[in-house]
Amino acid sequence: MSGPADPIAAAPAAGSAGRPAQPGPRAGFVLGMLCFVYVLNFLDRQLIGILAKPIQDSLGVTDGQLGLIGGLYFAMFYCFIAIPVGWFADRTNRVGVLSLACAIWSGATVACGLASNYTQLVVARMMVGFGEAGGVPPSYAIITDTYPPGKRAAALGIFNLGPAIGAAAVVAIGAAIAETYGWRIPFIVVGAIGIVTALAVWLLVREPERGATDPVPKAATAEKAAFWPTVGMFLSNPILMLAALGSGATQFVTYGLGNFAVLFLMREKGMVFSEVAVWYALVLLVGMGGGMVVSGRVIDWMTKRSRAGYAMAPALSLAVAMPFYLGFVWAPGWPLALALLAVVMVFNYFYLSASVALVQEEVKPNQRVLAGALLLLIMNFIGLGLGPTWVGFASDWFKSMGNPHGLQTALYTLTPFYLVAIALFLWLARILRREAGTRQVSV
Repeated sequence: MSGPADPIAAAPAAGSAGRPAQPGPRAGFVLGMLCFVYVLNFLDRQLIGILAKPIQDSLGVTDGQLGLIGGLYFAMFYCFIAIPVGWFADRTNRVGVLSLACAIWSGATVACGLASNYTQLVVARMMVGFGEAGGVPPSYAIITDTYPPGKRAAALGIFNLGPAIGAAAVVAIGAAIAETYGWRIPFIVVGAIGIVTALAVWLLVREPERGATDPVPKAATAEKAAFWPTVGMFLSNPILMLAALGSGATQFVTYGLGNFAVLFLMREKGMVFSEVAVWYALVLLVGMGGGMVVSGRVIDWMTKRSRAGYAMAPALSLAVAMPFYLGFVWAPGWPLALALLAVVMVFNYFYLSASVALVQEEVKPNQRVLAGALLLLIMNFIGLGLGPTWVGFASDWFKSMGNPHGLQTALYTLTPFYLVAIALFLWLARILRREAGTRQVSV
């Protein structure tokens, strides 16, 4: 696939004498477009969780079935389709792949709103996952080929505002529309906006040159990466695998919480849709959004001093977030719960910009989309696939055992995964320090 002849360019000019280039004059526009696509990506993904209660009331589904829709069923397509999509995008036009993927997941989102039973909703959600598999990995590579080292984590931090803005928007808009018009209309509205956006990406963003901002000769990036050697390289590289596993353990918490947070706040804390649409949306926008922006700048600052900053930033942030998470689940009322959750949101997402930036810099330019897809496969299958599924079935099990607060108890069981994630990131930091010491000795 190739873009139109006259789009707005994304690629900056290459640096000379082995020095990386600076971002081009249109880099900010391209970053903004990609961020908006990510907003829609997350809007579509989170609608099920936000509208969980009216969907349950309408279709008669249990917490466990909701967990499967938002978790395993979605992730089976989202994670595994990302691998062939990543390989294909590394060899063709990444902007074209992104545009097509956005159109597919948006059309499937409309289908979710038209579902008349649980089976139809499952099929539509699987198609959303199929489309979204082609959304994030190409964006990672486009940004990396648009921003040079030293600016990438900050750019990726801005890009990763997409989940925060998308989550806040889906709460505010989705809850408000659902309260007035029912749960189906938000799916149809968001899907229609996505189809228009897919066309805009195709017309306005041009494919950047691979390796354009890297301090290496362009000839080194021209060869197309082979599929299985790239997969083998990723799976055998302890730096890449620890980044993926640490991110997966973190996402087990973030997705397990995120898919049931609104249902939990309404069922256990006494919130209603009108309060969710305002206060929970603000917590997501300020907490998660602030964390994304701050994390990118903190990571760029830390990694200028030591590459281990890619691992220490998420390890320290998760250690701060954990006690506030326990307080959120325990809090007797929703105002205190939301105040504690705001802190959790700030510190829960440092891992994302750190892991993405590390993986993109660790591999060759012609391996970036596939490497990004492999990162997403591992961390999203663990987190997105298993986190919500775990919470949903745990909630049903605790309720079957006579616990009147089964969902609250299920959320408590996510806490050990904070400890697992912290341990994995500390292990990664140790390897990065040892690698840096080995390089200094060899020099």
